[in-house]
Amino acid sequence: MINSSIFDNLKWIRYILMPLYRVWFYLLMGIPILIFFPLLLILTISEKTYPLFFKVARLWAVFVLYGMGFWPSIKRAEPMKKYQSYMLVANHTSMSDIMMMLLISKNPFVFVGKKELAKIPVFGFFYKRTCILVDRNNPKSRTEVFNRARKRMQDGVSICIFPEGGVTDDLNIVLDTFKDGAFRLAIEHQIPVLPVTLFDSKKRFPFYFFKGGPGIMRAQVHTALETTGMNVNGDKVRLREKVRTIILHSLEKES
Repeated sequence: MINSSIFDNLKWIRYILMPLYRVWFYLLMGIPILIFFPLLLILTISEKTYPLFFKVARLWAVFVLYGMGFWPSIKRAEPMKKYQSYMLVANHTSMSDIMMMLLISKNPFVFVGKKELAKIPVFGFFYKRTCILVDRNNPKSRTEVFNRARKRMQDGVSICIFPEGGVTDDLNIVLDTFKDGAFRLAIEHQIPVLPVTLFDSKKRFPFYFFKGGPGIMRAQVHTALETTGMNVNGDKVRLREKVRTIILHSLEKES
């Protein structure tokens, strides 16, 4: 009876504190953007200044993650090559995945992300200006995404895509099926695919409102997979499934 009472009290404490924790996350996201708004606006006027914006974004990511009580722990199979363009792909379960990916890569990259995030106050303003937005229900939007991504890669900027295409509502799914887009683009531009496994995002800050909390945020950056000599028709599916298998095996091993 005593143990049950303690458990019930802790549950109610969580119901009280988690909304505050969520509000704190959005404050951490928004306050630095408001403070440095003029500088960020200047750095997003032209794509030529994007590398400088990216450096500021990485500092912002550090501020948000540590401010939430998250302690990033990033292991790498090999260092990323400086000035090399990559197609970064990772599993996706949390808003904090954005900050973790910014910490993982010093090479400037552009997110391909869902347009709904552009509705977030303050953050959404710069999200629209610096990311490639996709409406997953609109085939025309997906075509425009490919065109914009091609242009950015021609400028030497990497691309980051969460190939699951969203976050599944089924908690039993460890890793959803992957979409083709990231792998098609990587092969077309003959750039390496860099798989990344994010282990703790679902535990620390999931999309489920009353779950989460401070702690270590682990990531594994795997060996980059070269696409030199591959062709879209013959190798896209094989590459997609190989990358998914790498990430899935890492998640299953940890669980």
